Amino acid sequence: MLVRVRSRDGLERVKVDTPNATVGELKFLIQSQLQVPIASQILSTNQNLLLAKGNSIQQFKDMEDPKIPLSSLGIGHGHIVFLSYEGERSVAGPQVNVNPSGSFGKKMTMEDLIARQVRIERQEKPHGVSASFDRDAANAFQQYVNENLAFAVKRGGFLYGTVSEDGEVAVNFIYEPPQQGTEDSLLLFRDQDEEKQVEAIANGLGMRRVGFIFTQTISQGKNDYTLTNAEIRQAVELHAESELKEWVTALVKLEVNEEGGADVHFEAFQLSDQCVKLFKEGWFVDDYTGLDLKITRLKKDVVILGKDTKDVDNDFFLVLVKILDHQIFRSAVRR
Repeated sequence: MLVRVRSRDGLERVKVDTPNATVGELKFLIQSQLQVPIASQILSTNQNLLLAKGNSIQQFKDMEDPKIPLSSLGIGHGHIVFLSYEGERSVAGPQVNVNPSGSFGKKMTMEDLIARQVRIERQEKPHGVSASFDRDAANAFQQYVNENLAFAVKRGGFLYGTVSEDGEVAVNFIYEPPQQGTEDSLLLFRDQDEEKQVEAIANGLGMRRVGFIFTQTISQGKNDYTLTNAEIRQAVELHAESELKEWVTALVKLEVNEEGGADVHFEAFQLSDQCVKLFKEGWFVDDYTGLDLKITRLKKDVVILGKDTKDVDNDFFLVLVKILDHQIFRSAVRR
């Protein structure tokens, strides 16, 4: 099976051949395949590990015992484990189509020269320090998708709430526009008049649009990507439209738990400043036909880890945001 490992370096894959592998065996495989020494590794199923600093990292003890089977932690094929470690290492870049001639061997235009100066780099910190979801609003959204749609088709909505001066995003309600979801796509039929009414209600409550939430289907959970290129494209388009640097992109999906059942799982991201900038400047290609779903293709070559390429691993564009919860309304109503 493949276990996805997310660290400060992004998302990587570890091949696990042992059916009943333990935490200790996983750590050994991370050492051999990702070159992170076992002694430096702290693993957890909690994504907040990546946001912890100093002594607070030591509170993540769910994967401390090397004898615990991965299956007892609900970790199976395609699941994500979070890794924190000290020190530095050389990270292998994504599989990309590299131009063997580099910057030579062909006539260079001024646009080519400018493109050669664009280096795709990971953004370490989000502008929004956290995203807190009203429990009733989040539950109403996931409950409808779970009980009525059975996570068989995609569903999405706009997040409304507030942003503090410190960059704390509070999501208080979710507006779901007219839409059509399929197993692998989500089409929004946006009604400008209806959206103006929603904006008026939000403004009257002292709120504004702060993000976008969508689901991934059960079939998508079998793949080894965080977001597909189509999901990146839709998310960055809405982010760019908002002009809000703290804009949150939230993902809801099913994950298998340790009893073999399924739990609803929320994740929150921000698209990197570089991703938004490249989209606004028209770098994204329009046709993804035949392209690996975890790759976003650009119209011009950029530099990733010293190599020229048009193909960017989607994880380069994602910045993890800490998820919290709160309760502001006492009930939730679905129209």
